[in-house]
Amino acid sequence: MSGKLRILVTGFGPFPGAPFNPTMPLVKRLTGLRRPAFDDVALTSHIFHVTYDTVDRELPQLITRHRPQALLMFGLAGRSSHLRIETRARNAVTTRFPDAGRQHARKGSIVDGADARAFGPHTEKLLRAARATGIDARLSRDAGSYLCNYLSWRAIEAVAADGGPRLAQFVHVPPLAREGTAARGLSHITLEHLVDAGEAMLLELVKLTRQATLA
Repeated sequence: MSGKLRILVTGFGPFPGAPFNPTMPLVKRLTGLRRPAFDDVALTSHIFHVTYDTVDRELPQLITRHRPQALLMFGLAGRSSHLRIETRARNAVTTRFPDAGRQHARKGSIVDGADARAFGPHTEKLLRAARATGIDARLSRDAGSYLCNYLSWRAIEAVAADGGPRLAQFVHVPPLAREGTAARGLSHITLEHLVDAGEAMLLELVKLTRQATLA
């Protein structure tokens, strides 16, 4: 493999019910890391506006422009007290709640006649990497039915396509206070905890992507 390894790290902006999305500062911190292990890694960041049209338009554009070999995607789980590493994307989308553009999905599935799609066995390795930092991290089989699950599905599709990324992973983070402290009464996790866990997962993803690219 020649050239730098390319990894795209994404988050989401605010959405109805969540005026502050901690994935925005998290992605900024992660892609600004300066570590020897990242000297030959090109980290690119992107924040999605929380609409279905945005994901459908911008994800293919990002893949074409940056040609990432891996995707590490973060989203907010507003009622979670821990870090959730998603193992799959469900073929489900809510028709009840609008996206940030006030648009409703027209049907309750993303595609017709398909089951859930798995990210792959690398999810457990990322879980171990996150847990090694001391954070409360757990695997999840339910990414919901909103934009996080929708992006997960489209990312897994991209991995399956010719010339797409080799690996993709979605991670749900718990809510934070705006100053990066833990959400009172819900979680003990702070932005610094998320950055530490995110860095550990990113380092593991770099290693796994190199292995997948050389295989």
